[in-house]
Amino acid sequence: MSTQLTHLNAKGEAHIVDIGDKAQTKRRAVAGARIVAEPTTIEAMIGNGLKKGDALAVARIAGIMAAKKTSELIPLCHPLALTKVAIDIEQDGSTGLSIRALAETNGQTGVEMEALVAASTAALTLYDMAKAIDRSMVVTDLCLLEKSGGKSGDYSRA
Repeated sequence: MSTQLTHLNAKGEAHIVDIGDKAQTKRRAVAGARIVAEPTTIEAMIGNGLKKGDALAVARIAGIMAAKKTSELIPLCHPLALTKVAIDIEQDGSTGLSIRALAETNGQTGVEMEALVAASTAALTLYDMAKAIDRSMVVTDLCLLEKSGGKSGDYSRA
């Protein structure tokens, strides 16, 4: 693994990486996040019992929208033509929901940031949907779970 930071030029200044000479390949990334809440809050979220509406549906749409806007949020990310974004939300015990965000493209740079932004935004949207009944919720465990494609090869969290 290279220890050189690609977002710094020879003078140590931040810059966007030149990807013009990189080969276009199929790129895929999966990120995860978790929201921890009171059991009654989790029940309300999965049972469509919140005044704001269907929390899981809104969180899925928010995650998809966020992936598409990643380059507007993270300064040195390239805008990408995403070919697929999918958000899965599953109950994780009585006090949690696990979020998995998948992002895919055929391009010259990876989609890890798109997957991470999607997962975090979906989790934050769940918080927003349920904060009226539970302000003690915690968003946790945001991480890259796997990625494939590109020069650096495949990665899978153990």
